[in-house]
Amino acid sequence: MPAAGKLSRMHVLLYQPEIPPNTGNIIRLCANTGAALHLIGPLGFELDDARLRRAGLDYHETATLRRHASLDDCLVALGHPRLLAFSSRGATRFDRHAYAAGDALLFGPESRGLPDEVLARVPAALQLRLPMRAGQRSLNLSNAVAVAVFEAWRQQGFAGAADDT
Repeated sequence: MPAAGKLSRMHVLLYQPEIPPNTGNIIRLCANTGAALHLIGPLGFELDDARLRRAGLDYHETATLRRHASLDDCLVALGHPRLLAFSSRGATRFDRHAYAAGDALLFGPESRGLPDEVLARVPAALQLRLPMRAGQRSLNLSNAVAVAVFEAWRQQGFAGAADDT
């Protein structure tokens, strides 16, 4: 576990996100947890979309946000971090994985999730899933990202949190 007060940056990667309010909520989440947000194109909206701004409120200015043309461009820019792919088809339950500083948490577009060719790039042990009741397809993207980010941050002792003592 990191020393108290030491910020451990994780990366949230949204692969071709489609719904502005989800991305706005994730901007707010990343601002409040210290995670960096990476948007991988093409995006299903413009970054100046009013719905994105409304959901992200004034957090857009305090979040680390980068846009990338492709997943490969993003991974190169990040120095090829350990990539964790979140999918309802994942082999490992998200809370049974040991997260580390610098991990890149990858989430797919709202309407279809991560495509097979992207999942194939990630070892099965690093394809993570959130548990759900039988017969359900998926969680809302911003909710799924929040659950995953907080578990990863919890495992790092909530390093950098305001109440970190």
